[in-house]
Amino acid sequence: MDVKSAFLNGYLNEEVYVEQPKGLVDPSFPNHVYRLKKALYGLKQAPRAWYERLTQFLVNQGHMKGGTDKTLFVKDDNERLMIAQIYVDDIVFGGMSDKMVQHFIQQMQPKFEMSLVGELTYFLGLQVKQMENTIFILQSKYVKNLVKKFGMDNGGHKRTPAATHLKLTKDENGVAVDQNMYKSMIGSLLYLTASRPDITEVKRILKYINN
Repeated sequence: MDVKSAFLNGYLNEEVYVEQPKGLVDPSFPNHVYRLKKALYGLKQAPRAWYERLTQFLVNQGHMKGGTDKTLFVKDDNERLMIAQIYVDDIVFGGMSDKMVQHFIQQMQPKFEMSLVGELTYFLGLQVKQMENTIFILQSKYVKNLVKKFGMDNGGHKRTPAATHLKLTKDENGVAVDQNMYKSMIGSLLYLTASRPDITEVKRILKYINN
């Protein structure tokens, strides 16, 4: 579900003024400004105002905000769950029955202008394959794009990237490393491990063994 012009739905809790747009300046009051009642794109308050508006609406409809993930909303209807995950103006949702899903859509559509984009197949680097009784989540596309992005698609496979017995020393005459690219690499790999429970669990076990 994609909410159209999401940031225009947020209400402002403070006074915000903007200049008159070019081409629409009132000739009688050229130095006047407008006071905003609702958020506009470009305002630093806009994302927060949209999130607060959507949160209030979902809570009023019986959803509970997640304790750790504040963008996750869960509704428990007699032990039947309806889940909605918010990512800016995109909403990924699902329920334990078609009736719950349709009811959620009927609640949202009169309140916000939106479009349904169909069954979830790709979200934040995660590929989703939905079958009759099973859902597979994989990241092969994310990994391939990651390798290509950093120019390692033609590299060979190594069991160990470097010898473990060598002592590292500073290369005084070496070429400086691109810090932005290095940080981007590390961040991308951290996201890969954080979104893979199997890899994360192995890291936790190895850390426990080493300690």
